Amino acid sequence: MPSPKNSPKGSRERRAPGTRLEFLSLMNPKSQGCPESPSRRKDSAAGSAMQQTLPEEDCMKLNPSFMGIALRSLLAIDLWASKRLGVCAGENSSWGSARPLMKVIEISGHGIPWLAGTLYGLCRSGSSAGREVLINLLFALVLDLVLVALVKGLVRRRRPTHNKMDMFATISVDKYSFPSGHATRAAMVCRFVLHHLILAVPLRVLVVLWAFIVGISRVMLGRHNVTDVLFGLVMGYMQYSVVEYFWLSPISAPALFTVWS
Repeated sequence: MPSPKNSPKGSRERRAPGTRLEFLSLMNPKSQGCPESPSRRKDSAAGSAMQQTLPEEDCMKLNPSFMGIALRSLLAIDLWASKRLGVCAGENSSWGSARPLMKVIEISGHGIPWLAGTLYGLCRSGSSAGREVLINLLFALVLDLVLVALVKGLVRRRRPTHNKMDMFATISVDKYSFPSGHATRAAMVCRFVLHHLILAVPLRVLVVLWAFIVGISRVMLGRHNVTDVLFGLVMGYMQYSVVEYFWLSPISAPALFTVWS
């Protein structure tokens, strides 16, 4: 006859409390039978704090990534369109035969011919009104050169890869593309001429067409991207407002008029 010490019933009765504790510990890990360590409590507190701050961080990171994607997409479209429109970038391009004509248009919007022509007109001018207009045109051309050089030096955007570096009379900043100096000059001169010269309607239309053709030729020759030209046209249009605001007259700048009198 088995002794009470080794009987199954006695064993079950003695294991019952332990079994109960095991069952409770499995159902409730934070019970008194399994005390939580300080490191675990610290990790739990850090996890709960992170859960509270994650939504705000996610919202803050969403906007920069969205803007970055949008800007990269616009840049890709700009580069794609510029390459497709660069039909005169080389002699072997689809419109390579029109490249000489595009280069003539390029020279028509270059700064050197405009500066030389303005200085020649000042030397030959016999009226004070004509000298006033030409002095301010010279001021506008110099202002355009300075502002475009500053922006190009700050942005430092390289010219398109399909551009052939055979441009007329370039300087150091001309290796950069943004903005188009020809476009700024064309837009500014166009607005200047329309405001200060009395022209017939057909001539006024030709002046406006010349400004846009100069801008388009920059993309067709592969000199600039589309955004370079668009920004240049807007910048040149606004530059004329600066010239009008600081308009030079015999009263505001008597020394200049004395030199050219």
